Amino acid sequence: MRYIRYACIAVFAIALIAVALANRGMVTVNLLPAEIANLFAVAPSIQLPLFVVIFGGIIAGLLIGFVWEWMREHAIRSENSRNAREVRRLEREVKRMKSEKHEGQDEVLALLDEAS
Repeated sequence: MRYIRYACIAVFAIALIAVALANRGMVTVNLLPAEIANLFAVAPSIQLPLFVVIFGGIIAGLLIGFVWEWMREHAIRSENSRNAREVRRLEREVKRMKSEKHEGQDEVLALLDEAS
């Protein structure tokens, strides 16, 4: 399995390098639309290779998706945490009740009674 994983990583790396080499041309990335830039008399722009823009968009999309999913699952995680606390509380209560039930009995008889 390790070799299959390394082979997949190598194939993806070769594909990414091929995309980067095929898209080396410089493009202008404007941070504001032309109408708004003219309104404020500011035209922030930057020259980047096209593959940087492509890879940056992919990485930004992945990060936004991860954050969105993390926020969506917050209710599930909090419910699981509440359930885990309740289970621990109930386990402590059962342990306390068993010790009260067998209080004053011989240890061997208490173990036999608990097993049945």
